[in-house]
Amino acid sequence: MTVARSAALFVLAALFEIGGAWLVWQGVRGGAHGQGRGLLWTGAGVVALGAYGFVATLQPDAEFGRILAAYGGVFVAGSIAWGMVADGYRPDRWDIVGALVCLAGMAVIMYAPRAR
Repeated sequence: MTVARSAALFVLAALFEIGGAWLVWQGVRGGAHGQGRGLLWTGAGVVALGAYGFVATLQPDAEFGRILAAYGGVFVAGSIAWGMVADGYRPDRWDIVGALVCLAGMAVIMYAPRAR
């Protein structure tokens, strides 16, 4: 159950961080002609980014460096997925391979058996 909880927290953290960064991007630069959507979008993004920082602290592992290093793999794969859904981005095979490599690295860092 710990792995499932940890994976769910990584997904939630990714939604907040990637979503928050996307909202800031849209607030400052978004729109079809590069015109930002304004302070409301930017502010919502800042709130989401703050929520990401909180969610990351809920991981069952107590090692900050391990959590953030492993989360990097989730961030990479999640960013590609977010771009596909939110912006119509079409990843090529190398984007997909790279994301899978990052997720494999995350799994090794977080879930490899360790002597305690």
